Amino acid sequence: MQLRYNYRAYPDAPQRRALASAFGCARVVWNDCLRDRKEAHAAGLPYVKSAELSRLRITQAKHTQERAWLADVSAVVLQQSLRDLDTAYKNFFDSVKGKRQGRKVSPPRYKSKKDTRQSIRLNTNAFSLQDDGTVYVAKVGDLRVKWSRRLPAAPTSLTVTKDSCGRYFLSFVVDTEPDILPDVETDAGIDLGLSAFAVLSDGRKIDSPRFLRRAEKKLKRLQRELSRKVKGSKNRAKARIKVARQHAKVADRRRDFHHKASTQIIRDSQAVYVEDLAVSGLGRTRLAKSVHDAGWSAFVGMLEYKAIKHGRTFAKVDRTFPSSQVCSACGFRDGPKPLHVRQWTCGACGTMHDRDHNAARNVMFEGRRIVAAGRAETLNACGAPIRRAHVPAQRVEAGSLRKGQTTQAGIPGL
Repeated sequence: MQLRYNYRAYPDAPQRRALASAFGCARVVWNDCLRDRKEAHAAGLPYVKSAELSRLRITQAKHTQERAWLADVSAVVLQQSLRDLDTAYKNFFDSVKGKRQGRKVSPPRYKSKKDTRQSIRLNTNAFSLQDDGTVYVAKVGDLRVKWSRRLPAAPTSLTVTKDSCGRYFLSFVVDTEPDILPDVETDAGIDLGLSAFAVLSDGRKIDSPRFLRRAEKKLKRLQRELSRKVKGSKNRAKARIKVARQHAKVADRRRDFHHKASTQIIRDSQAVYVEDLAVSGLGRTRLAKSVHDAGWSAFVGMLEYKAIKHGRTFAKVDRTFPSSQVCSACGFRDGPKPLHVRQWTCGACGTMHDRDHNAARNVMFEGRRIVAAGRAETLNACGAPIRRAHVPAQRVEAGSLRKGQTTQAGIPGL
């Protein structure tokens, strides 16, 4: 399986200029190739092959006066930009044909230097790990990196990213074997909410930290200062970076909270069942800010890939399942209830229920039924494989090592 490990990089001034040039060249190659394919499609011509685009927009373009500066960056950066465009088109075509599951994928769009995220991708021919702990990037130099932990294996690719607040990150993709945890006897059904971030079937509650709500006062002040600056001025650029940094802090805290909570649940439970919420629909209601602040989709995604990584069972319960209407003690369906009803008594058996705890227990029972029917995409509770799902490298950090776990692979010299 593939895991992605992110580390903070600190390039000096010449290296930042070299990276800015690499970001721009990769963006130009992407836009030129995308324009050629769109023009060919509008003219009714066949789909332009990658080999033809590589010859015209990379090899020959370097010898023209308008694109001579493409030779200043590594050729791997330009070729990988074209491969990324091919991947974007493949995802779009598979989505149109129904071969790709999930939401519909839009066609590739043009990139801009004003995008909040600039990145280049490299293979092993264009980067290497040095003995002194730096990372050599072709035609950029040795980048100083803050190693928060060792890499479990030699990386197969590297993505250099600059975010909206000017921070640089190195993202390594590593091929590793699943780290199977010891078996435990407990299952966990999870009911996600706003008053409590998550309620587990055993009664535990994870409080909602509300990172965005806690930072709203400072964000409002920074946004007011930004709106008063003259457009195009240096002071406006400084104010924009301050706003971006505050938003980045909120996102980092939320991501750290999600990783710690999901890792703890996976370690404590042999099987994890969660409701498949319609987050995109809830994001258009009056609760939109609170829904996005909770970050349910990112949390469920972490649970899913960590379950496969550690040999746990994971299943999603359909969003139409009436988890809040059914009594978890006797199975009697008591009908829908408004959101302000947090406790109710079953009309059949007289059991007093906490709304969220009852829903979590029903999610667990329904998840067990789904696994027993053979429709889960992970290992079942007995350890027998039902259907192994491919685990791509996540865009965010892959998680921390367990206490006491050692590894032979790592960064030389660290």
